[in-house]
Amino acid sequence: MNLDKNQNIAIQAAVEAGYKIVEIYNSFNGEVVSKDDNSPLTIADKESNEIIKNFLLQTEIPIISEEIKNADFSERKNWNLCWIVDPLDGTKEFIKRNGQFTVNIALVENGKPVFGVIYVPVTKELYVGFVNEGKSLFYKVIDDKFSIDDFINNSSELKPIKANKTINVVCSNSHLNEETQVYIDSLKQQFEVVNSVNAGSSLKFCLVASGKAQVYPRLAPTMEWDTAAGQAICNAVGVKVISQETNEELLYNKENLLNPSFIVSI
Repeated sequence: MNLDKNQNIAIQAAVEAGYKIVEIYNSFNGEVVSKDDNSPLTIADKESNEIIKNFLLQTEIPIISEEIKNADFSERKNWNLCWIVDPLDGTKEFIKRNGQFTVNIALVENGKPVFGVIYVPVTKELYVGFVNEGKSLFYKVIDDKFSIDDFINNSSELKPIKANKTINVVCSNSHLNEETQVYIDSLKQQFEVVNSVNAGSSLKFCLVASGKAQVYPRLAPTMEWDTAAGQAICNAVGVKVISQETNEELLYNKENLLNPSFIVSI
């Protein structure tokens, strides 16, 4: 397949940001400051955001990111295209040092994610979703000399697997609440075996898209940058990300960037 210029830039941005995150992760001493909402922020968030921003500015497409001051909706509502970025999704996982954090970059067109990149810096796993082509790809970066040609020639396609008698449910490492547990318990009435699979950050979307799980309930707050790239990867292979408020796919570049609760499933 041939990548367009913007897709190429976004993939390179995610991997390069991932290299910087790993460099900081390997020497991380636990130093954390708090953002305005009291969530943890490390120097890795800032460094990654700067790398991604510098790449994406080449595309001349506006950016929504967790780590920058975003434009007012009076301006954003006129954007037909925009990037939605989380330069380090899973800061808590970073601080816990469990490796389950990601770089998320999505391209959104008229409120719908059409392309998404998720890179896992510690394991060097790269997931890329092409919604219009109906394809999501997985690639394991072998060393620090990543090339787009290697990705194109050596990646494999993600294939979700429908539940039969057994269903695997993705549960958050950090956000399993009572509502989610009630939902998981309800599945026991439909399936003989209900397995829980724990994961952090946007990896939960990747588990469903790749067939390692069949459903991911998120009955707790998230922001658009937490989900846009994962939704693109899922949507590209026929996995739905359904709002519990509208019963429709999640939409993006909304006036309020907070997501409703949602369920990811085939």
